Amino acid sequence: MNWRWEMIASILDKIKMATWKSVNRTIFILGTCALLVSVATLSRSYSIRSLLVTDSFCSVNPSNPSTNGGEVSANFEVVIRKIRQEMDELRTGMLKEEESSETLLRHSGFLADILGLIESVQESVREMENRTVDHSLVKPIQQSDGLEDYFLIEEIRKYVRVKPNRLGKQNFMGANGTFTSIGHACFTMKEDLEEYMDYDVGEICNDDWKLAQKLMVHGCDPLPRRRCLARAPRLYTQPFPINESIWKLPDDRNVRWSGYRCKNFTCLASNATRKGFFKCADCFNLTHHEMPRWIQPTELDPETNSTPDFLIPQVLEIKAGEIRIGLDFSVGTGTFAARMREFNVTIVSATINLGAPFNEMIALRGLVPLYLTVNQRLPFFDNTLDLIHTTRFLDGWIDLVLLDFVLFDWDRVLRPGGLLWIDSFFCLKQELDDYMEAFKVLRYRKHKWVVVPKRDKDDGEVFFSAVLEKPPRPF
Repeated sequence: MNWRWEMIASILDKIKMATWKSVNRTIFILGTCALLVSVATLSRSYSIRSLLVTDSFCSVNPSNPSTNGGEVSANFEVVIRKIRQEMDELRTGMLKEEESSETLLRHSGFLADILGLIESVQESVREMENRTVDHSLVKPIQQSDGLEDYFLIEEIRKYVRVKPNRLGKQNFMGANGTFTSIGHACFTMKEDLEEYMDYDVGEICNDDWKLAQKLMVHGCDPLPRRRCLARAPRLYTQPFPINESIWKLPDDRNVRWSGYRCKNFTCLASNATRKGFFKCADCFNLTHHEMPRWIQPTELDPETNSTPDFLIPQVLEIKAGEIRIGLDFSVGTGTFAARMREFNVTIVSATINLGAPFNEMIALRGLVPLYLTVNQRLPFFDNTLDLIHTTRFLDGWIDLVLLDFVLFDWDRVLRPGGLLWIDSFFCLKQELDDYMEAFKVLRYRKHKWVVVPKRDKDDGEVFFSAVLEKPPRPF
């Protein structure tokens, strides 16, 4: 009889152990569920990222607003799967251990209720994710986008912050707000940018155009807009009439001369001290140096009797009547645009003020200046320009990878059949093949192509000029 009682006691102990294991598993699962529901609730109320203030540029990264919701939904899936697995095990135990079926049935019913609640919360999370648009514009206005946290000056912080539209509606461009952009290098030039943006709103801006151009040249391009009034010359006078302004030096009073060694146009035109940009030291001399350019042959090589300069009539004859609008990407005073105007071609002159007021000079001559660095994508739509001309600017100093990006951007804005006029590109003789290959990559049709020695430096450099036509590419 004793052995029977021992067997019964052993069976009861096993049933109790199984029951306690089930209870422990149940308690563990319920604790996990409570923790997940708490995390899900907190994640909807607080942004962990907003608690972390960083001063590192690398940490300024956009985040996907739907990421947290996706993680919570995945966690719910795991919990639901484990609960269902536990319920299956309990049902199996109910069949094997009939003596404890009542306790197991109660546990199974309790888990079924918890499962129903969790599935209800999961459905709510899914509905919230479906309503979320994958765009940072839908973030609450109070939520930080991260970029402004990097700067201390309030004007920069206000500028880079996303500006939601009023009434919460999309604008005519299909966006829910406005993103005001700055160049990526602005973060590496934090102190200079904060100095540039440190002003009194509505008052006169500082005379800091050189600081602005320094930022642009070093990659902080585009610069942020400012809410101050740009300085103007003290005694601005009316510009000359268009029939006089093209070939006449402007009035000195129409330029702010701060930051320049020369303080008037006569000083620049005389070039007695070579105070202008060294690649365009004579381009303020309108009568002797500028007027013959692209109309008469200049700088003939004494040995080969050749010149790298093509004449405007020769180039326009290639596409007679088809060249109407174009871009001159050079450093100059707008003479190329002035000459092309005589042939009924409208040219925009892109340049910066390197040692002299080039932009002011172009505008005072009655032409269109575009204040643009080589760092920036051209502000023209695809396939719109008939002509792009560049002279003595993109030369042997430029990195081949950068040149590649520039040429492909020029190709983007040139229309099919448009002309790319490379005018007097100079480089070292041993590097000529590398640069010529960069132009050949575009597979343009060659209309003109010439290489002329540059005689002022022991024949170590050459001039290269070409007129190339963009192919149709019908695809």
